[in-house]
Amino acid sequence: MGTILFLTLLVLLILNVPIGVALGLSVVVVFMLEGNIPLLVVIQKMFNGTDSFPLMAIPFFLLAGKLMETGGISARLIRFANTIVGNLPGGLAIVAVMGCTFFAAISGSSAATTAAVGGILIPHMVKKGYNVRFSAALHATGGTIGVMIPPSVPMVLYGVAASASISDLFIAGIGPGILVAISLILYSYWISKKNGWGGGEKHTIKEIWEAFKDAILAILMPIIILGGIYGAIFTPTEAAVVAVIYGLVVGLFVYREIRWRDLGEIFAGSASMTAVIMLIIATANAFGYLMTRENIPQEIAQFMLAITDSTIITLLIINILLLILGTFMETAVTIILLTPILLPITNSLGIDPVLFGVIMVVNSAIGMLTPPVGINLLVAGNIAKLQNTEIERAVIPFLVIMIVDLMLITYIPEISLFLVNLSK
Repeated sequence: MGTILFLTLLVLLILNVPIGVALGLSVVVVFMLEGNIPLLVVIQKMFNGTDSFPLMAIPFFLLAGKLMETGGISARLIRFANTIVGNLPGGLAIVAVMGCTFFAAISGSSAATTAAVGGILIPHMVKKGYNVRFSAALHATGGTIGVMIPPSVPMVLYGVAASASISDLFIAGIGPGILVAISLILYSYWISKKNGWGGGEKHTIKEIWEAFKDAILAILMPIIILGGIYGAIFTPTEAAVVAVIYGLVVGLFVYREIRWRDLGEIFAGSASMTAVIMLIIATANAFGYLMTRENIPQEIAQFMLAITDSTIITLLIINILLLILGTFMETAVTIILLTPILLPITNSLGIDPVLFGVIMVVNSAIGMLTPPVGINLLVAGNIAKLQNTEIERAVIPFLVIMIVDLMLITYIPEISLFLVNLSK
């Protein structure tokens, strides 16, 4: 039955059936062939998969990201960053990475980060003489920081799937997010200096102060959210609600860039994204139930451990597997489907579940840069009006940087766990 389950899923994916539907149909096919289990069990497992308080954070963080994107917060963050480093070689590229890092601490979404920052900066960078393909690839890569720096929707999904502390996962994502940001800044500075991109008039202290005052409410938002979580004032789920209220008040009444008539579109867009994610979670839970019943995770774990008992080699194999699957599987599916399979393997090797969660999230972030799924490539390519092949070629150097960072995160646990251990 396990073979039928995976073959059915593979056929449906080849037929381009949406992944959430394909997972559900695969389960239904197996149940119908067995004939001794009512289909009502599928519905029960789907409901159980979504009946989780931590998952409530997902729609609220997605809505908060939408509010930030529409409410002028991203523009103010970018303006402030530009006054600080905009005069350097590659200044706008550095601003793009800084903007992605700031916005990541608000949205929790990779695609939202790429859209919010890239929508403003890609056209501006092109006007200032930056190569359009480099600009688009940089923003697609910078957007991946959105799932590393807390809050992070994929980390919430992993926390639920692995029964791991979401607060610890959030703290553990800070180090990798900063590592990726620094790597992108250094590369952007080097390539921009080489090609003569950027540089310009230095901003005065007064201009920096004015930009800071204009952006202070945007800067305070991640401080309030993360400070509230780590100060035990509210849970990550409650923090998501606080983020929505804060974004709504700032966008409507302070910056006044959100109009009342915009709210319907904002809520509808967030609800649509939430529905897709929750359907995948629901059907993946039913799929996982069948895998567990057929002992598939245990068999895979035994097979991999039979190949080698080396932690280094096992982690390398897992990374390669996740990178390959990330090219055609969405982040939510990868995490929900593979966590029950891979977690027993890493647990048996003594790898911290929080560290493994970070490794999975970083792998899924790289998957957002690889076709055919590569959602960040699609978002940045649409903004820059590039063909898929153009941006795919341009992102190759950034993929190399991300994979090097992934290896550092994998084999130097302190990058992720230092702050976690410090907080305890």
